[in-house]
Amino acid sequence: MELRQLEYFIAVCEELHFTRAAENIGISQPTLSQQIRSLEDELNIPLFDRVGKKIALTEAGKILYDQSIQIIRNLQNVKDAISELQSYQRGSLRIGTLPSDLDYRISALLVDFYHEFPKLQLTVRSSVEIVEQVLENEVDIGIGIMPYPDDRLVRIPICTEEYVLVVSENHALAHLESIALHELRHIEMVMFPKGMIGREIVDNCCREQGFTVTATMETSSITSVIHLVRANIGATVQPQPLIQSMNESTLRCIRIEDEAPTRSLGIIYRKDRFLGHAAQAFIGKVQQYFAQYTP
Repeated sequence: MELRQLEYFIAVCEELHFTRAAENIGISQPTLSQQIRSLEDELNIPLFDRVGKKIALTEAGKILYDQSIQIIRNLQNVKDAISELQSYQRGSLRIGTLPSDLDYRISALLVDFYHEFPKLQLTVRSSVEIVEQVLENEVDIGIGIMPYPDDRLVRIPICTEEYVLVVSENHALAHLESIALHELRHIEMVMFPKGMIGREIVDNCCREQGFTVTATMETSSITSVIHLVRANIGATVQPQPLIQSMNESTLRCIRIEDEAPTRSLGIIYRKDRFLGHAAQAFIGKVQQYFAQYTP
């Protein structure tokens, strides 16, 4: 069994179509079919069910696919480790983070990290699907809402943040220092659309008190939310450290009494992911950076 055969096999698994798989990897369809048949002959078991032009993985094929992915990943880890050994600060690192935190918080951390690792190619992707990005190997490290325990992930807590009511300095409530959670039901809001994680955190908390917030305007951009609040279109509910990082003198943060919404942020990465010196240094900087927001 050769590594090349496993790569061909993975290509067929991902397409479930020999012709398309052959085109993707740049070989002829007959050559690809021959390699898969050789693999099946060596293992003495079919890897695909062939019904006309359609194919599907057999149980044996599913086992081989899972193990092949792991083999390819382990080989890439070996290459990454040796590459870092050969050129200490070179290489690449892919980070996934929440859009709002990238806009107003993570950027400062990236500047600091660049000065320490100027030769490293750093790619940052903003998404609310951080866990999926990590599990699908689209990013090496994720910074976001702490996920539920998962045997495939390393989870490192970094901070827990309390949400506050945010209003314009011209808002009727701007003079308040605190407000009861149940009073939010009477306030017109500018919020993220339903389904976005920041909105769900607030809605779930309010739902426990028997109400939902009234959003007169919804936008998926935190920059837009803040612009609308600043224009006194409505109030919003956002993590206090996030608002503080914006340094907006025209905004007022009002503490929410009782059980205020909170979010727990963490660093996540795959347990089988090789993390070199630069990646470990980045994790350390993230922990240090967010520690300033921990009471």
